[in-house]
Amino acid sequence: MLRHEFHPGKLVLGLFLLIAAIAYAGDAGGIWDTPWFVAFPLLVAGLLLGGAAAAVSYGIRGRPVVRTGRSTTHAADRSAEDTPDA
Repeated sequence: MLRHEFHPGKLVLGLFLLIAAIAYAGDAGGIWDTPWFVAFPLLVAGLLLGGAAAAVSYGIRGRPVVRTGRSTTHAADRSAEDTPDA
C-alpha cells in the first residue's frame, strides 16, 4: 500500500462537514429541528479551522516532497539496452 501524507486541514474540514450532515439528517429523520441557517456557521468555522490547521502543518513540515513516477534503472540495465544486436 502506498503511503500518503497526513493532511490535518482536510480532516478538520471533513469533520465539520460531517457534523453539518448529521444535523440535517437528524432534522430529516424527525429527531430534532435544525434551522436552515445552521450550515453556514458550521462551514465557515470548518473552513477557518481547517485553514489554520493546514497553515500550522505547513509551518511545521515545510514544503511537501514531490515524487516522480519515473523509476531509476541500474547501469547494467542501461548498458544492455544500448548495445546493438549483431
